Formats: sequence, structure tokens, C-alpha cells
Amino acid sequence: MLEIFELAFMQRALITGIILAVVLSYLGVFVILRKMSFFADGIAHSSLAGVAIGVLASFYPLVSAIAFSLLMGLLIYYLEEKSRLSSDTIIGIIFSSGLALGAMLMSFKSGYQPELISFLFGNILAISWLDLAVIAVVGLLIVLFVKFHYKKLVLISLNEDLANAQGVKSKSLKLFLYLSLSMAVVLAIKVLGLILASALLIIPVATAKSFAKSLQHLNSLSIFIAIITVFLGLLISYYFDLTTGPTIVLLGAVIFFLSLLFKEKN
Repeated sequence: MLEIFELAFMQRALITGIILAVVLSYLGVFVILRKMSFFADGIAHSSLAGVAIGVLASFYPLVSAIAFSLLMGLLIYYLEEKSRLSSDTIIGIIFSSGLALGAMLMSFKSGYQPELISFLFGNILAISWLDLAVIAVVGLLIVLFVKFHYKKLVLISLNEDLANAQGVKSKSLKLFLYLSLSMAVVLAIKVLGLILASALLIIPVATAKSFAKSLQHLNSLSIFIAIITVFLGLLISYYFDLTTGPTIVLLGAVIFFLSLLFKEKN
């Protein structure tokens, strides 16, 4: 059964999937704690403009999408700090504006655009070595940031006022958390597509939350569930000739609902 991983494109898909499973589920804990699910969706959809800019400029779209997502993350943070609007309202504006800009820019490019299609719907089996290298480097930077500031990030996620009272620079940490989430979501888009990009941020953590006995346990269990989901999703999609991204997400959802049933019976 594992002979398929002798194929180069499956090796790239598996390595990429594992990296993203670790990065996204690691960050997903803070997304759940801070109730930021809509933030991830907003960044994912608005980053379409970054992809379109890359395609129009004949530039590597993953890098332009990351750069644009960082700009959007920074803008969301600035508007939250400087305006009286709620976070949901701000993200909704960014969400719709970025998506509209992306759609408009796409209309300037005629013909079939495989890069745009891969970002819209995701295609983990088409990951190149360059894609893998970018995902690995950016993913490593995100994990190192979270690991180094883990306790402070937990504190500002649970009680920002208390964090400030203890001398934690909550504003700068929150900004870097927003930027890390923005980059991570764009990396996921390459694999899962715009619509499903936030799934690996949310579903593994939501599944693990029913069984975790501590925050550290929640982290490790979330990562384990995410890796298993990606691995089994790749196998199932390959052998049953299914679209890989949706298969991974649907499998994650099935595991989540089965975990709820198991928890209720015990």
C-alpha cells in the first residue's frame, strides 16, 4: 500500500502535508482560544488578489500571495487598534474587498491559468520542489516564533489585560501572531484551495479538544490528528481517484464527528 510513496510527486505531497499539518494545528490552538476562525477565512479569500498579481506580473504566485496576505494581516491589526469597528466587520470588509480585487485582476488575464486554478481549488499532488522549499522555510519560521513565545501567546489569548499587567508586549505579539496566521493560511491554500484553507487550522484542534487534558496535550494531540488525517487522506484520494484537498478535509470532519460520538458514549 505504501509503494505509492515511491513516486516523487507523492513524496512531495506527503512531506508538504506533514509540514502544514504541524504548522496549522500548532497555530490552530490559538485560533480556537482567540475565536479567530473568520480571520483565517478572510485572509484566505483576500489573498486571491496576491495570487492574481503574481500571475499578471509573471512572478511566483506563492510569494506574491504571502506578501499580500501579510499586508492584509497588518491592515486588519491596524484597523482593530485604530477604529471602533468590531473584528468581524473589519475582516468582512477585507474578505470581500480582497476577493473582489482578485476577481477583477483575474479578468485581465485571458486563457487558462493553471496557477490560479490550483490556488482556487488546491492541488497537493502538483506541489513542486520550489513550493515545498518555500512552505518548509516559512513553516519553520512560524513554528520557531510560536515555540519561542508560546507561554506569552497563551497568556494574551486567554487574558490580554492580565498579560499587559505582567509586562508582556501583547500588541507586538498579537501583530506577529496575525502575520504568522496570514502566512500559514496562504501556504494551506496551495494544498487545500481558498475555500478549504482554514480547515486544518480548525478541525484537528476541535477534535483534540474533546480529549486533551492540558494545553500541551492539546497541541501534541492536534498535530497527531492532523498528520494522520493528511496521510490517510492522501491514500484514500489516490486509490479511489478523488480530489485530494476535499478528501483530507472531509476525512478530518468524519474523524471529528466520530470523536464526538465516542466521547458521548464514554
